[in-house]
Amino acid sequence: MLVKQELVKKIKDYFGLNVYETKVWLALISKGIASAGEIADISGVPRSRTYDVLESLEKREFAIVKLGKPVKYMGVKPKVILEKLKNNTLKYADDKIKELSRIKETDEFTQLESLYKEGIIPIKRESVTASLKGKANISNHVREIIQNAQKEVIICTEADEINSKSRLFNQTFERLKESKVKIKAALHGDEKIINSLNKRFGVKFNKININAKFFIIDRKEILFYINKNGDEEVAIWLNSEFFASAFATLFDNAVEAIEKERK
Repeated sequence: MLVKQELVKKIKDYFGLNVYETKVWLALISKGIASAGEIADISGVPRSRTYDVLESLEKREFAIVKLGKPVKYMGVKPKVILEKLKNNTLKYADDKIKELSRIKETDEFTQLESLYKEGIIPIKRESVTASLKGKANISNHVREIIQNAQKEVIICTEADEINSKSRLFNQTFERLKESKVKIKAALHGDEKIINSLNKRFGVKFNKININAKFFIIDRKEILFYINKNGDEEVAIWLNSEFFASAFATLFDNAVEAIEKERK
């Protein structure tokens, strides 16, 4: 069987197989039904290893044994395998989420929280400045500081980002409204998208022509991006009431000036 090594490598990575399992499975689905000997010849896998590999594939439901003599094997459809892997991943993720949720109820987690809050040398939150790297890391921190808002959240970002993450932001905005936290937002990008977001979320998004991205919480802490290129995103989180309040005032003045121009 002439199969390019690049295909073997890709299929191996996609489906979590080893090299021999990949070659045998490819041989099976190309042949339809085959004996172990035929599979060894087609795949190039040593005959002494083929039986073990077939047994492994059968256990993982990539292959089916056809009863009879000699024993023959059938390869399971790639589409069926893909759906099975998707369902297994969803189940694993659901089980893992439940497991992680239960950790919060343990004594060990209580001790962790106590260590963080008290510690040997307690950290003064107002003295903390941090550099955050990576899209996921920054997004998680943004979510955390927004959830801790008491009075006001100021958002300045791209309209496309709010639009592409509408489900996440909808939950965030609803939570803020329920807590009676004031939302001020300014977006840059397509005006049609901004208008549709206004209607969808019931939040007033002012259009600005400044390509900036930052979040200000209660005029006490601010997170602003200094680089926003894909996974290489970098942001600075600063817990300084003086700086955050000054930045918030500049934001208010800029939005006010834009509104005056439109009138």
